[in-house]
Amino acid sequence: MSEDKTKKQNTEQVNEEGIPTIDEALENSEEALEQAQDAVSEDIEALLAESRTEAEKHKDMALRIQADMENLRRRTRLDVENAHKYALNKFVDALVPAMDSMEMGMDAASKEDASVESIREGIDMTFKQLLDVLAEFNVERIDPKGEKFDPQFHEAMTMIPSPEHESNTVVDVIQKGYSLNERLIRPARVIVAQ
Repeated sequence: MSEDKTKKQNTEQVNEEGIPTIDEALENSEEALEQAQDAVSEDIEALLAESRTEAEKHKDMALRIQADMENLRRRTRLDVENAHKYALNKFVDALVPAMDSMEMGMDAASKEDASVESIREGIDMTFKQLLDVLAEFNVERIDPKGEKFDPQFHEAMTMIPSPEHESNTVVDVIQKGYSLNERLIRPARVIVAQ
Protein backbone atom coordinates (compact mmCIF):
# COMPACT_ATOMS: atom_id res chain seq x y z
CA MET A 1 0.00 0.00 0.00
CA SER A 2 2.79 2.31 0.52
CA GLU A 3 3.46 2.14 -3.20
CA ASP A 4 -0.03 3.47 -4.02
CA LYS A 5 0.49 6.25 -1.56
CA THR A 6 3.82 7.11 -3.12
CA LYS A 7 2.29 7.18 -6.61
CA LYS A 8 -0.51 9.42 -5.40
CA GLN A 9 1.99 11.77 -3.85
CA ASN A 10 4.01 11.78 -7.04
CA THR A 11 0.87 12.58 -9.06
CA GLU A 12 0.01 15.42 -6.70
CA GLN A 13 3.53 16.72 -6.90
CA VAL A 14 3.43 16.57 -10.65
CA ASN A 15 0.19 18.47 -10.66
CA GLU A 16 1.69 21.18 -8.63
CA GLU A 17 4.53 21.43 -11.10
CA GLY A 18 2.11 22.00 -14.06
CA ILE A 19 2.30 18.64 -15.73
CA PRO A 20 -1.17 17.28 -16.60
CA THR A 21 -2.57 14.21 -15.04
CA ILE A 22 -3.38 11.07 -16.99
CA ASP A 23 -7.08 11.92 -17.00
CA GLU A 24 -6.34 15.42 -18.23
CA ALA A 25 -3.94 14.11 -20.88
CA LEU A 26 -6.54 11.58 -21.98
CA GLU A 27 -9.20 14.28 -22.17
CA ASN A 28 -6.83 16.57 -24.10
CA SER A 29 -5.96 13.83 -26.56
CA GLU A 30 -9.67 13.07 -27.13
CA GLU A 31 -10.26 16.76 -27.85
CA ALA A 32 -7.27 16.83 -30.16
CA LEU A 33 -8.57 13.69 -31.90
CA GLU A 34 -12.01 15.27 -32.39
CA GLN A 35 -10.41 18.45 -33.74
CA ALA A 36 -8.25 16.40 -36.11
CA GLN A 37 -11.30 14.42 -37.25
CA ASP A 38 -13.22 17.65 -37.83
CA ALA A 39 -10.29 19.11 -39.80
CA VAL A 40 -9.97 15.92 -41.87
CA SER A 41 -13.73 15.89 -42.43
CA GLU A 42 -13.63 19.52 -43.57
CA ASP A 43 -10.68 18.74 -45.86
CA ILE A 44 -12.53 15.76 -47.33
CA GLU A 45 -15.66 17.88 -47.85
CA ALA A 46 -13.57 20.57 -49.59
CA LEU A 47 -11.84 17.97 -51.78
CA LEU A 48 -15.20 16.38 -52.59
CA ALA A 49 -16.70 19.76 -53.56
CA GLU A 50 -13.62 20.53 -55.69
CA SER A 51 -13.84 17.10 -57.34
CA ARG A 52 -17.54 17.60 -58.09
CA THR A 53 -16.80 21.00 -59.65
CA GLU A 54 -14.02 19.48 -61.74
CA ALA A 55 -16.30 16.60 -62.78
CA GLU A 56 -18.99 19.08 -63.87
CA LYS A 57 -16.40 20.96 -65.95
CA HIS A 58 -15.30 17.72 -67.62
CA LYS A 59 -18.90 16.65 -68.24
CA ASP A 60 -19.68 20.03 -69.80
CA MET A 61 -16.53 19.83 -71.94
CA ALA A 62 -17.42 16.28 -73.05
CA LEU A 63 -20.94 17.38 -74.03
CA ARG A 64 -19.56 20.29 -76.03
CA ILE A 65 -17.04 18.06 -77.80
CA GLN A 66 -19.80 15.55 -78.55
CA ALA A 67 -21.98 18.33 -80.02
CA ASP A 68 -19.02 19.64 -82.06
CA MET A 69 -18.33 16.14 -83.40
CA GLU A 70 -21.98 15.70 -84.36
CA ASN A 71 -21.94 19.06 -86.17
CA LEU A 72 -18.71 18.10 -87.94
CA ARG A 73 -20.21 14.76 -89.02
CA ARG A 74 -23.30 16.53 -90.38
CA ARG A 75 -21.22 19.15 -92.24
CA THR A 76 -18.92 16.46 -93.66
CA ARG A 77 -21.90 14.38 -94.80
CA LEU A 78 -23.41 17.44 -96.53
CA ASP A 79 -20.05 18.27 -98.16
CA VAL A 80 -19.72 14.72 -99.48
CA GLU A 81 -23.32 14.76 -100.75
CA ASN A 82 -22.69 18.07 -102.52
CA ALA A 83 -19.42 16.77 -103.96
CA HIS A 84 -21.28 13.78 -105.41
CA LYS A 85 -24.17 15.90 -106.67
CA TYR A 86 -22.06 18.60 -108.27
CA ALA A 87 -18.88 16.71 -109.21
CA LEU A 88 -19.59 17.14 -112.90
CA ASN A 89 -20.55 20.82 -112.61
CA LYS A 90 -17.26 22.08 -114.08
CA PHE A 91 -17.40 19.50 -116.87
CA VAL A 92 -20.97 20.44 -117.76
CA ASP A 93 -20.04 24.15 -117.76
CA ALA A 94 -17.29 23.40 -120.28
CA LEU A 95 -19.54 21.16 -122.39
CA VAL A 96 -22.49 23.58 -122.71
CA PRO A 97 -20.78 25.90 -125.28
CA ALA A 98 -20.10 22.90 -127.53
CA MET A 99 -23.76 21.92 -127.22
CA ASP A 100 -24.75 25.49 -128.15
CA SER A 101 -22.55 25.26 -131.26
CA MET A 102 -24.12 21.95 -132.18
CA GLU A 103 -27.60 23.45 -131.84
CA MET A 104 -26.67 26.48 -133.95
CA GLY A 105 -25.24 24.11 -136.58
CA MET A 106 -28.46 22.10 -136.68
CA ASP A 107 -30.49 25.33 -137.06
CA ALA A 108 -28.20 26.50 -139.87
CA ALA A 109 -28.44 23.11 -141.62
CA SER A 110 -32.22 23.25 -141.63
CA LYS A 111 -32.24 26.48 -143.68
CA GLU A 112 -32.73 26.23 -147.43
CA ASP A 113 -29.61 28.20 -148.36
CA ALA A 114 -27.32 25.95 -146.27
CA SER A 115 -24.51 24.34 -148.23
CA VAL A 116 -22.85 21.04 -147.46
CA GLU A 117 -19.55 22.85 -147.05
CA SER A 118 -20.89 25.28 -144.39
CA ILE A 119 -22.52 22.39 -142.49
CA ARG A 120 -19.29 20.42 -142.60
CA GLU A 121 -17.35 23.46 -141.36
CA GLY A 122 -19.81 23.89 -138.43
CA ILE A 123 -19.55 20.21 -137.51
CA ASP A 124 -15.73 20.36 -137.63
CA MET A 125 -15.69 23.42 -135.33
CA THR A 126 -18.10 21.75 -132.87
CA PHE A 127 -16.04 18.54 -132.92
CA LYS A 128 -12.88 20.54 -132.16
CA GLN A 129 -14.69 22.24 -129.25
CA LEU A 130 -15.67 18.83 -127.86
CA LEU A 131 -12.09 17.56 -128.19
CA ASP A 132 -10.83 20.67 -126.37
CA VAL A 133 -13.31 20.09 -123.52
CA LEU A 134 -12.19 16.46 -123.21
CA ALA A 135 -8.52 17.49 -123.25
CA GLU A 136 -9.21 20.09 -120.54
CA PHE A 137 -10.43 17.25 -118.30
CA ASN A 138 -7.52 14.91 -119.14
CA VAL A 139 -9.53 12.69 -121.47
CA GLU A 140 -7.29 11.43 -124.28
CA ARG A 141 -8.33 9.79 -127.53
CA ILE A 142 -6.69 6.51 -128.43
CA ASP A 143 -6.14 6.36 -132.20
CA PRO A 144 -3.59 3.56 -132.71
CA LYS A 145 -3.57 3.26 -136.52
CA GLY A 146 -0.12 2.03 -137.62
CA GLU A 147 0.96 1.17 -134.04
CA LYS A 148 1.68 -2.25 -132.55
CA PHE A 149 -1.41 -3.98 -131.14
CA ASP A 150 -1.61 -3.53 -127.34
CA PRO A 151 -4.35 -5.63 -125.67
CA GLN A 152 -4.38 -3.26 -122.69
CA PHE A 153 -5.62 -0.37 -124.87
CA HIS A 154 -6.93 -2.06 -128.02
CA GLU A 155 -9.70 -4.53 -128.75
CA ALA A 156 -9.08 -6.59 -131.88
CA MET A 157 -12.30 -6.93 -133.85
CA THR A 158 -10.70 -9.02 -136.60
CA MET A 159 -7.35 -9.95 -138.12
CA ILE A 160 -6.61 -9.65 -141.81
CA PRO A 161 -3.61 -10.64 -143.92
CA SER A 162 -1.76 -7.51 -144.99
CA PRO A 163 1.55 -7.69 -146.85
CA GLU A 164 1.95 -3.90 -146.44
CA HIS A 165 1.87 -4.07 -142.60
CA GLU A 166 4.02 -5.85 -140.09
CA SER A 167 2.34 -8.66 -138.11
CA ASN A 168 0.38 -7.50 -135.03
CA THR A 169 0.12 -3.94 -136.35
CA VAL A 170 -3.15 -2.00 -136.26
CA VAL A 171 -4.30 -1.69 -139.88
CA ASP A 172 -7.51 0.29 -139.26
CA VAL A 173 -9.44 1.78 -136.32
CA ILE A 174 -13.16 1.01 -136.26
CA GLN A 175 -13.85 3.00 -133.09
CA LYS A 176 -11.39 5.20 -131.20
CA GLY A 177 -10.74 4.54 -127.54
CA TYR A 178 -10.57 6.97 -124.60
CA SER A 179 -8.64 7.18 -121.36
CA LEU A 180 -9.14 9.46 -118.36
CA ASN A 181 -5.98 10.42 -116.45
CA GLU A 182 -4.21 7.48 -118.12
CA ARG A 183 -6.94 5.06 -117.01
CA LEU A 184 -8.68 3.25 -119.85
CA ILE A 185 -12.32 4.23 -120.30
CA ARG A 186 -12.96 2.44 -123.58
CA PRO A 187 -10.47 0.46 -125.67
CA ALA A 188 -9.96 1.32 -129.34
CA ARG A 189 -11.66 -1.24 -131.57
CA VAL A 190 -9.21 -2.15 -134.27
CA ILE A 191 -8.40 -4.41 -137.22
CA VAL A 192 -5.00 -6.07 -136.84
CA ALA A 193 -2.59 -7.41 -139.46
CA GLN A 194 -1.82 -11.13 -139.24
